[in-house]
Amino acid sequence: MSTAEPLWAPDAERKAGSNLAAFRTHLTEAYGHGPFTTYGDIHEFSVRYPELFWAGLWDFAKVKASARGKRVLADGDKMPGAKFFPDARLNYAENLLVKSDDSTALIFRGEDKVKKSMSWRELNNAVARLHHAFATAGLKPGDRVAAIVPNMPETIVAFLAVTSLGGIWSSCSPDFGERGILDRFGQIKPRFLVTCDGYYYNGKTIPIANKVAAVLKELTCVEETVIIDYIGTATDISRTIPRAVAYEDYISRKQPEPITFAQLPFDHPLYILYSSGTTGIPKCIVHGAGGALLKHLCELLLNSDVKSSDRLFYFTTCGWMMWNWLVSGLATGATLLLYDGSPFAPSEKVLFDYADQEGMTLFGTSAKYIDAVKKSGLKPRETHKLATVRTMFSTGSPLAAESFDFVYRDIKRDLHLASISGGTDICGCFVGGNPLSPVWRGEIQGPMLGMAVDVYDDEAKPLRGEKGELVCTVPFPSMPVRFWNDENGEKYHNAYFARFPNIWCHGDFAEWTPHGGIIIHGRSDATLNPGGVRIGTAEIYAQVERIPEVVEALAIGQDWDNDVRIVLFVRLSEGAKLDEALVNRIKQQVRQGASPRHVPAKIVQVADIPRTKSGKITELAVRDVVHGRVVKNKEALANPEALDLYKDLAELKS
Repeated sequence: MSTAEPLWAPDAERKAGSNLAAFRTHLTEAYGHGPFTTYGDIHEFSVRYPELFWAGLWDFAKVKASARGKRVLADGDKMPGAKFFPDARLNYAENLLVKSDDSTALIFRGEDKVKKSMSWRELNNAVARLHHAFATAGLKPGDRVAAIVPNMPETIVAFLAVTSLGGIWSSCSPDFGERGILDRFGQIKPRFLVTCDGYYYNGKTIPIANKVAAVLKELTCVEETVIIDYIGTATDISRTIPRAVAYEDYISRKQPEPITFAQLPFDHPLYILYSSGTTGIPKCIVHGAGGALLKHLCELLLNSDVKSSDRLFYFTTCGWMMWNWLVSGLATGATLLLYDGSPFAPSEKVLFDYADQEGMTLFGTSAKYIDAVKKSGLKPRETHKLATVRTMFSTGSPLAAESFDFVYRDIKRDLHLASISGGTDICGCFVGGNPLSPVWRGEIQGPMLGMAVDVYDDEAKPLRGEKGELVCTVPFPSMPVRFWNDENGEKYHNAYFARFPNIWCHGDFAEWTPHGGIIIHGRSDATLNPGGVRIGTAEIYAQVERIPEVVEALAIGQDWDNDVRIVLFVRLSEGAKLDEALVNRIKQQVRQGASPRHVPAKIVQVADIPRTKSGKITELAVRDVVHGRVVKNKEALANPEALDLYKDLAELKS
């Protein structure tokens, strides 16, 4: 496809009917600012006048609160230290239960094993019943509730019930190993545990009763365990675990009564998320209720154009921040489409089948999934209608230019492809899509509203047309409240503000484009430095993945001969072999598509590539193994056994 023209641009009707167009009018009427002709105009206003912008969003989104207060931003010149709405009192769960009628709130698929839905009335009633059960058990504001759960309706009910009381939620997916669970929840000492009895993946039924029992032996702080029935064994398990009860028995103790939502400060902890933990014990990142709510409302309503009539889907587990983002979609009044299990069970068509069957309007997934569908040979445009799908989100890793081509050629031509990038650190995005601007091949459309994003060199000077560090120069609501067990804030400061004082440095290697878009070249701490030249790993992957035989790849820098050389590991399709001809093709593709400096010095075939629970490849862990260093937290990996494939490789000793 030609890069002289955008791959897609919204028509006048779509622009005019967007939430962002209505918000633009709201800003003009409320503050007299404008005219806001382009998305860039609105973004400029949002970072130049953050107090007006976030106050305007609060009003536009109709945030429910017992008090807002006059102050919008205190200490706005400090990062960390800035405080949004310091006098407000609100409840996150109250802002999500926006309907109580018989329209559909949640639709769920557990592979091809479980299918269910829940109306808004049923959701409200279930939350109320569990709210009162937890209240009777003594759950109070600040208590931690840990969860080992699938992405299913009962999980959302539990989350809303906990947060309605001011409890702090923290979840992981049931495929986490025992040590990975304890490394997380052991730090926060939860009073309650919510878990499932097992889960389905790739057609298999996987019980977790033994794992839960082992975890509880060490989590002696847990006073009560609630077990959700997913594979049909919750009642039996509850009889074998001390102080455990099946979810259905627990929730039925109290009939629905009106919920008294705890009215708490804007920064009251909502949930604790975790860094990937592949270089040590995971950091516990505490997010505030008001900050998460406002940031998600901004991204959902304005940047993603989610409306109450929409059906919003994101393929995610409860161990990834995209689950938290997806659940906030309830605040828009939209129906959430939930899926748990393998996105390729029973076939690569399953999520596209789901889209057609349930009238999906917004389809969220990962760059890796899009690439996998492309390599499967499936062309959804030929096999599915996808008539209702108007937006596709992609995150998790940089979306290659060829994947942009695939989406518009083989999925749907009239589609807003929104590549987004942010992190667990902010439970949201720095850069992403918007409904007013065109989509250019290989580019993220630009900064999210309210995010003063820039690209800096090592001297903290802005770069244009060159690669550098992704930074944010103005405070935003979803900055972490703190790290858990970090009383003086030292770990928090060092994580984001040590490199550039008073500037958030995110650790992404990024570049502005001539269109005002952004390209993410990978994590800057995984940046390759052969000959002192900084190279993002995503630049190499974008070329290597064009080779049909290569299923996936991982690149590291190996210390060699007083310098660094690039080593590329490749997992090949079944029956393919890394012979001299394929090595030469890979190198030629990288040389022509990127540059001679990007060409790997060594290419090694491996049977598997290690990745985190959320599906991200773990370059740093592989780099440690290659250099003979200990990987501190293998439990953070979905397939830790894969690391053994990289030990003492003969190919890397010469």
